[in-house]
Amino acid sequence: MIILGIDPGIATLGFGVIEKDERGNFRAIDCGVVTTPKEEGLPVRLAMLEEGIQRILDKYHPDEVAMEELFFSKNITTGIAVAHARGVALLTCVKACGRLYEYTPMQIKQALTGYGKADKKQMQATVTSLLRLKSIPKPDDAADALAIALCHGYAGRFGELFVVNNMTRTKGNNAAPATAYQELMAAGARSFKRTKSGGGFSSAQSVSALQNATGIAGVTGVGRASSVRVIEPQKPKTTGTRGKKEKDK
Repeated sequence: MIILGIDPGIATLGFGVIEKDERGNFRAIDCGVVTTPKEEGLPVRLAMLEEGIQRILDKYHPDEVAMEELFFSKNITTGIAVAHARGVALLTCVKACGRLYEYTPMQIKQALTGYGKADKKQMQATVTSLLRLKSIPKPDDAADALAIALCHGYAGRFGELFVVNNMTRTKGNNAAPATAYQELMAAGARSFKRTKSGGGFSSAQSVSALQNATGIAGVTGVGRASSVRVIEPQKPKTTGTRGKKEKDK
């Protein structure tokens, strides 16, 4: 299995490609960065990132892609730019692969070193050791991307808990594996009349139509390359005294 790890960034986006064999051993295939000049405007820099990521996808054809989740508590301006870059990376990857996963920095550190607050030197040394490299990968963004790929590789069968867009995993409602999507859709269609909820879809008709058109649809997460998640717009509900007055008008 080929795993592509991506460390999102607007100026420097790191990537790392590894291979996991049937015995669970890992081998580094390639790593590096996609850079954009600060003199260019944001749209141009995003286009450059898209082209760079697409070249990587075309060259290595990864089976799964793992990214780092974003968390910014201070520099919001920088965070927004990096979020743009991450969005471009997600869009580009989902077109070619479809199996996208995300991990927090603490989860990555915990998976590789056993300590969620390991420093950069510890992480780089661990990546070098696990992949049996002769030297520490450079630049740092490339080493971080390899760490992300390794983290996903070690997740094994629990990787489905970290599907991108799985917003409920911290509440105990983890995303189901791709093989269970059909069952989820069928259950959502059956319960629609009872709960008035289509399991992520606005109606049972939407579920049925999408199932007939694609054969499979993800209720949570990205799922397979052919997965599509559709949520039709719903009319806002009015509640309370104010809602009653508006309704009378």
